[in-house]
Amino acid sequence: MGLEFGTALKDWRNQRRMSQLDLGLNANVSARHISFLETGRSRPSRAMVLMLCEELDIPLLARNQLLSAAGLAPAYGDRDLSENDMAPVRAAVDWMLEKHNPFPAIALDKHWSIVKMNNTATLLMAGMGVQPGDSILTTLADNQAVRAAIENIDEVIEHTIARLRTESNHLGGDPVLQAAIDKLISERNPESTPPDGLMPAFIPARYTTGGQTFSFFSTFGQFGTAEDIALSELKIELMFPADEETRTVLMSMQ
Repeated sequence: MGLEFGTALKDWRNQRRMSQLDLGLNANVSARHISFLETGRSRPSRAMVLMLCEELDIPLLARNQLLSAAGLAPAYGDRDLSENDMAPVRAAVDWMLEKHNPFPAIALDKHWSIVKMNNTATLLMAGMGVQPGDSILTTLADNQAVRAAIENIDEVIEHTIARLRTESNHLGGDPVLQAAIDKLISERNPESTPPDGLMPAFIPARYTTGGQTFSFFSTFGQFGTAEDIALSELKIELMFPADEETRTVLMSMQ
């Protein structure tokens, strides 16, 4: 049996912890109409599906699935970044990565596989045997060279688990991310969890390679107006020096 629109809508509403009344008020329809949509007593229009998806902050791929479940055509494409009409996007990604040198920058897909790296990230990752196409999550869990190179591996794993949970929840429960969470949890050091459960403001990752230790914290950027599935799932990790020694060494590489 295929996906039923009413069931899927209810699942997403519960995922976002919204009542029928809350969703109805936000979408400017009655709670009764939301109930009828969820039970199948009413069929949604295309505009209604898209409006509810917007209010529930549903990812683009899942929006297409909800449209299909309602018997409607998908609204969002899923272009490969190599396609001609994605040239401006490739140029933007290249510009961000290049301009971030001499600090590392990496383009990642939604499952944290490396799409592209700038020169500094390539040099940093090469020492650990990591290259485009590899999954950061797999290398963090299984690549012994990576685990040995990260001095504070326990802290990094705790931070990664927290981020993955947030990302998986946003996607409505992603099996790939959940498998990575389970894997990292099974391998983490229980003593690394803060007693009160509080995480610090940011956790620098400390890499040792070539006899030099580099300390970084990261920010993530995404395309905020994306109307394509692949583009909406692309993220750019920009790594910044977390101490003056790291900054000095990297700046000397220009």
